Amino acid sequence: MKINRIYAIVLRFLFLFRHSFDRLTDVFYWPTIDLFIWGLTGLYFQKFAPNASSIMMVIISGILFWLVAWRGQYEITVNLLEDLWNKNLINIFVSPLKFSEWIISFLIIGLIKAIMSLAFASVIAFFLYKFRILIFGFYLIPFFLLLIMMGWWIGFFVAGLILRFGTRVQTLAWVTIAIVSPFSAIYYPLSILPGWAQVIAKFVPSSYIFEGIRQVIKTGHVSPDKLLASFGLSCIYLALSLLFIRNSFRKVLQKGLVKVY
Repeated sequence: MKINRIYAIVLRFLFLFRHSFDRLTDVFYWPTIDLFIWGLTGLYFQKFAPNASSIMMVIISGILFWLVAWRGQYEITVNLLEDLWNKNLINIFVSPLKFSEWIISFLIIGLIKAIMSLAFASVIAFFLYKFRILIFGFYLIPFFLLLIMMGWWIGFFVAGLILRFGTRVQTLAWVTIAIVSPFSAIYYPLSILPGWAQVIAKFVPSSYIFEGIRQVIKTGHVSPDKLLASFGLSCIYLALSLLFIRNSFRKVLQKGLVKVY
């Protein structure tokens, strides 16, 4: 494994980001719109419950932290699609680049973009609603890392499907993480979900994180078992997703990379 090859792929993604209005919109425009719409909605709700100041904190923190999981998934799937749309995958793998180096570059660019999105949205949230993300203190680090891990395993799973079935299933790059979001309990407690949905939510790592976020807002602390449960599930899913995308890549190599397009 060579650091310079990983650096080259990451740099390529960053150059693409710099010159793509689509990517700039995803990082800066949509988070701002979400904060405007849902933040104002939260202010409206507070008029009916003036003492429920935590309503705004739950909504804003949900928006900010969900950005992390979404960004981790998005950078893997959409960057893969970018290479497929431009018929560039063959050009990449005629170079000495290894599959492991390609995967690591996705992890790094996802981490960079997630930090960038969270930092920008946090500044906007502060100026609009005086929301300080640093109120989470040390818990900000495990929350961030566990949510980016979730984004990674969803991204690799979807990328594996795209490699197997081609760009005709490219819509999965945008809809898959949205399917998981209702079971993540981003803005509401798990207890309000139907019984069958609560069972599914127990197998969704992000549900423990957002329950933990609300626990921090309410008490200032989070139960370690929530973090451990999320970490354990994410490790299992990440390992399985990496095996899946590796197997999908081998299948594509057998058929020829051109078959993916």
